[in-house]
Amino acid sequence: MDRIYNGMPARELGSEGWHKPWSGGNGGNCIEAMKLADGRVAVRQSADPDGPALIYTHGEIAAFIQGAKAGQADFLLR
Repeated sequence: MDRIYNGMPARELGSEGWHKPWSGGNGGNCIEAMKLADGRVAVRQSADPDGPALIYTHGEIAAFIQGAKAGQADFLLR
């Protein structure tokens, strides 16, 4: 793997190491995440494992998780 970049085909990251920490009970379609060797996190849609992977830095994913825990994303559920 020469270069990991935002929007790259998720299949290029391989099939091992993906986890489903967010399962919405919607027939198996959910978000999958993989921690990369350099500490970044790749996220993909489980229904489209060959689609694009979104790549986040450790700081970005930490801010997202902390914000979600604090209720800052609750507006998405209304």
